Formats: sequence, C-alpha cells, structure tokens
Amino acid sequence: MYKSKKFSYEYEEYEEGDKSFKTMVADIMADPKFTELEEVVIGDWGNAWDDTESGAQDIIDDIIENKEQFSHIKSLFIGDMDFEECEVSWIIQGNYENLFHAMPQLESLTIKGSTDLTLGKIEAPNLQSLEIICGGLPKEVIESVRDANLPALKSLTLYIGVEDYGFDGSIKDIEELLEKSDFPALENLAIVDSEIQDEICKAVLESKYMKQINRLELSMGSLTDKGGQLLLDKLPEFPNVKCLDVHYHYLTDEMMEKLEALPIEVDTDEQNEPDEWDDEITCWPMLTE
Repeated sequence: MYKSKKFSYEYEEYEEGDKSFKTMVADIMADPKFTELEEVVIGDWGNAWDDTESGAQDIIDDIIENKEQFSHIKSLFIGDMDFEECEVSWIIQGNYENLFHAMPQLESLTIKGSTDLTLGKIEAPNLQSLEIICGGLPKEVIESVRDANLPALKSLTLYIGVEDYGFDGSIKDIEELLEKSDFPALENLAIVDSEIQDEICKAVLESKYMKQINRLELSMGSLTDKGGQLLLDKLPEFPNVKCLDVHYHYLTDEMMEKLEALPIEVDTDEQNEPDEWDDEITCWPMLTE
C-alpha cells in the first residue's frame, strides 16, 4: 500500500473564496508530509461542476508544471468526491495526455468523472493500475485505452455507464478494446456498470485476456441469467481465473447458487429486481448520475 493523503476543501472554504482549484496543488506541496507521500488523492476542489472554470485541468496543469516536486508520487486519484459533494456526472474533468509524460513513475491512476475527459495518447511504462469511475464513458476515452502503451498494466477498471451520462459507444467499441489492446501483464479485468452487461460478458469471455487474468469483474451492471449462463459455460475453460465479482446484478436465485458453486471465489452480493413500467423492463447500472 502507498503512503497516502487526501486533499479536499470544505464547502465554506471555497464559497468564501479562500480556496479553489487554483490553490489546490500549492496546498498539496505545502503540506508538511508531502515529501513522504507516495499517493495523492484529490477530492472536492470547489465548484467541480462549473464548466465555465477549468477546475481539474488547472490541477492537472499545475502538477505537470511542478513535476519535479511530484517525482516521488506513484499513485494519483483525481476527483474523489461523493454524491453530496458533486454527482459523478457533474464532475468536469480534463486532458491527461501530458500528465503521462510528466509522471513516468506513476504506477496507479484513478479518475472519477468523464465530462470533458480526454486521455489522448497514453504512454505510461510503469502504470500498473488504471481506473475510470463514471456514469458514462465516452467512446474517445475507450479508444485511447485501446491504443495505450501500458506494458506493466496489471489492473484495468472501466465504468461504462449509460448513454444519458456520457457513454456514446457500443458493444463494438468494447470488442475492439479487448481485441486490439496489448496489455501483456494484465491480471485483473473489470468492465463494469453497464446497461449492456450481458453483451460485455460475452465479449470478455471470448477475449484473449481470459487466458491470462486471475480476477474478472463484471459487476454493478445489468447482468442477467443470460450472462450468468455464459459464465457457467465458459469459466471452467480458464483455470487461471480464481475470482469472479458480479456484485450488483439481476441474476435469479437459482443462477446465483450455480455461480457460487463454482470452485473459485465468487461475489454475488446485491441482487436487484428489474423495473417494470408500461410493459417495459429496465435493469439499471449501479452508478449513472
């Protein structure tokens, strides 16, 4: 585990004008324990939803400008806010392409929020973990991950979300990500929080990564017995997979029992019932707004 500290502002601090995204990086570097840290977690920087201000982009740019001072930081999380601070779909993000070049030592990057998010060309030789938490992942971001140079990547977590909150792709984009990407060190694959989770389940089970991963996560989405049956049929072909996480799902009791009987660790917590309205049945992902 990294030696970590979270930096964020209380509502009163930024409402009174003393603190904002303009002061965040300076405050981080001024912290007495900053030089001892390996991980920096950045939470609410104030008015994170305001698209008239640059917010996250200023923070990213300030880190880049002070890259020498951040040379000891191995893990970075930008946007760690709960819904009371800012709904995930409201968080205005930024462009991370130059950050990858400025912090080649980075081993872990977590980004929360996908509005205005750009990854660009990803060159990160030491990055072992990439996680993007959002209510809707833009196709452009998926393509950046697909084409990324991440030879050390061990864990990839992508929240796909829904169209209303930013997902403008299709299952084809997920299939191309799995087919064209090259992550030789990948051990944990998590493509989660989708309203097309059954289709994603099929694409993942047919992908090349099934032969190398030891942990598979298809959680927080609309997984039904259709996807559950695919898992029952295909997982025995991959003895390397030791853990399956499908928590928050729409599986029946019978299917849950069958999955739990697999000779691996299985998480089937948080069973949900579909919504029915005007003869339409809807299965909602866990995180959208």
